[in-house]
Amino acid sequence: MSEGDTGSAPHRGEKWRRSRMRHLRVGDLMTDEVVTVERATPSEDVAGLLARHAINGVPVMGEDDHVMGLVSASDLLSRQAPTAGRMMSSPAVTVYAEQTVAEAARLMTRRGCERLPVVDDEERLVGMVTRRDLLGFFLRPDSEVELRIRDDVLSGVLRLQADAVQVHVLDGVVVLAGRLPHRSLIRTALALTSRTEGVVAVVNRISVHPDDTSSP
Repeated sequence: MSEGDTGSAPHRGEKWRRSRMRHLRVGDLMTDEVVTVERATPSEDVAGLLARHAINGVPVMGEDDHVMGLVSASDLLSRQAPTAGRMMSSPAVTVYAEQTVAEAARLMTRRGCERLPVVDDEERLVGMVTRRDLLGFFLRPDSEVELRIRDDVLSGVLRLQADAVQVHVLDGVVVLAGRLPHRSLIRTALALTSRTEGVVAVVNRISVHPDDTSSP
């Protein structure tokens, strides 16, 4: 390595990692050996499968490998029914194998899912992806995401005082709270935060000062 290259390898590695994250597909991370049940599967058998395979949900299959619904461990507890078809949550929230990891993570957060059946272009089951799969690759540690937002966005770009906006991060979901003088500044803070690496979703709890009636 020449002197001019000193220190550049980590930078190149980080750029490659970010590029791969943007282009990584759900099909690259999914588990393709999926435990499934049918509508007529007895609830006792569903419970046995969850325990035996140490999983918390199984897709309920219909004809042509189409996903009719999903039975989770919580469904077993809250919905007393004899078969999977009577307990399942339907329609199932699914994701396409060609969708990006970022899209799947946002879908999970928006719909409150822990796992997503993965389907192909003809809606046939091809795999399963879990929140753990996505968190393990896509998300940065919450503490790092919070630091980047505080230092790079709020302080670095927007030049805000340290106590102007509070930042809370949990599993990549960012909550911004506080008060800012202009609505346009709030919009900018939300936009820049959403583009920060590792952010899945942004919840806005920033209010505008009462004397602000228009955007500058």
